[in-house]
Amino acid sequence: MRHDDGPPATDQRTLVLNPVSGDGSHTDHVRELADAHGFDVRETERSGDAIELARTAAEEGADLVAACGGDGTLNEAVRGLWNADALPDTAFAVVPGGTGNNFAGNVGVEGLDHAFDLVETGEWRTVDLGLVRVDGGDPVPFLNSCVGGLTANASASTSSEQKDRFGVLAYVFNALQEMTAFDGLTLDITPVGGGEHWRGDAACVLVGNGRRFPAEGGTQANMEDGHLDVTVVEDYQTVDLAGEAAVHRLFGRETENITRLQATALDVTVREADPVTFSLDGELATAADLHVECRAGVLRLPVGEAYDPAPE
Repeated sequence: MRHDDGPPATDQRTLVLNPVSGDGSHTDHVRELADAHGFDVRETERSGDAIELARTAAEEGADLVAACGGDGTLNEAVRGLWNADALPDTAFAVVPGGTGNNFAGNVGVEGLDHAFDLVETGEWRTVDLGLVRVDGGDPVPFLNSCVGGLTANASASTSSEQKDRFGVLAYVFNALQEMTAFDGLTLDITPVGGGEHWRGDAACVLVGNGRRFPAEGGTQANMEDGHLDVTVVEDYQTVDLAGEAAVHRLFGRETENITRLQATALDVTVREADPVTFSLDGELATAADLHVECRAGVLRLPVGEAYDPAPE
C-alpha cells in the first residue's frame, strides 16, 4: 500500500490551467477555487505550454503542481514535472476540465470543487507512471495509456470542434468511421526479462498504467502494482458496425480474440512499411518501435473515494 498522510506542507502551489479545454466554461470558477486554496494560476496558450509551465513551477520550488484540463493537459503537466526531475518530491493534483476526463475518473476525482476539496482533505497516494521511448528517444511519461491502432486513429481524427459539439461521443463516431477503412497492424510485443510474447495482426494495442479495456471491475487499472496491463484486440473484421453496440462489441467484456498480458516493461515493434500513430493520454506520436516501462511509485496525488488501489 502506498498511502500518504496528507498534502504537502507548502506555501508554493501552482495550477496549470488550460482555459479552452472542454467547452471552456470552467475557467472563471477554477480561478476562484485556485485563489481560495492558495494556488498561483498559470494559463496555457497553445499545445505544449503545460509542459513548460509545470517544469518551471517545479524548478521555482513549487511543492504541489495541479493541472486543469483534459487528459492531454494532465499528460503535459506530468511531462513537465518529469523533465524537471521533480518526481516524486513535487506532488501532483488532477482538476478535471476536459471532455472525457478519463484519468480523473480513474482516480476518483468527480468535478472541479471535488478536486480542490481532495487536495485539502482527501486521501493521498503514490502511484505508478508509464514511460515510453519512441524509436530510441528520451522517455516520455503517460498517466493512463499508450494506444496504437484503431482507437489512436480515432483520437487523431477527432477535432476540438467535434469534442465541443458531441463530447465523448465524438470519439465513438470517429471510431466507427475508422473501422470501415482500417487495415490493422502487424506487431511484435515482447516483455523485457521474459514472459509471454505476442506476434500477429491486431486492430489495436493498449498498454495501460491507469486504464485498461473494460472488464469486470471497470476501466481503472491497478496503478500501484508496478506492472503495465497490455491488451491486444486481434480481430476487428467480425465486429457488427451498429452504433454503440459496435463499440461495446469491440471493447467490451464479451469480445472474442483479445489477448491480455502483464509486464513491468516491454518492447513493441511495428511490422509495417510506415510508422504507426500511438496516443499517449491523447497526445499523438508516430513510431516504428516503442519501449514501454512502468516506473513504480513516483507520482503522489490526492484520490477520491471511488479510487480502488487494487481493482479486480
